[in-house]
Amino acid sequence: MKRFCYFLIVTFLSFLLFSCVSSRASEECSRVLSEPGIKSADQLTNFFLAKNPDADKKQVFRLAKYYVAECKTEGINSDCAFVQMCLETGFLTYGNLVTPDMNNFCGLGAIDAEHRGEYFATEELGVRAHVQHLHAYSTTEESVLHNDLIDRRYKYVKPRGKAPTVFELAGTWAGDKEYGSKLDSLLSQLAAY
Repeated sequence: MKRFCYFLIVTFLSFLLFSCVSSRASEECSRVLSEPGIKSADQLTNFFLAKNPDADKKQVFRLAKYYVAECKTEGINSDCAFVQMCLETGFLTYGNLVTPDMNNFCGLGAIDAEHRGEYFATEELGVRAHVQHLHAYSTTEESVLHNDLIDRRYKYVKPRGKAPTVFELAGTWAGDKEYGSKLDSLLSQLAAY
């Protein structure tokens, strides 16, 4: 009888442990831009490489680390910011106005051939500008950013806080009315990593 009870307890604890581990991996990512992201740089990298296995793995991991760190500093959802970068750059394949040398991971200022977008000296500064721009869209706080402001377009976001979730970025950040749905789909896919 003791062995049977022991077996039941071990089986139950194993089940509990396995279900907690697997449910954390597939935990749903928030769509709220001012909530913390839940995915690590490794998980973001694995998600990215599943979509573009030919990408430079070191660069993708470096970008993922920048997104996690910059978003944590400014109170922005790193999962949302990272998938937005994936969407905007076509998983770093580019192909529109913005080119890789611009370190512009979100199409900041990209309007037409005469206004191709902002240039940033480093990848880290490009990520910072992206996160700062999301801050302007997602929060009504008039507080000072924690890092020096490098997003020259930050002041043009009016009204502040007009996009608390990825869904309100459609028609505001991007003219594409399906933009929020596209980000939502990528976040659903990211949940599995």
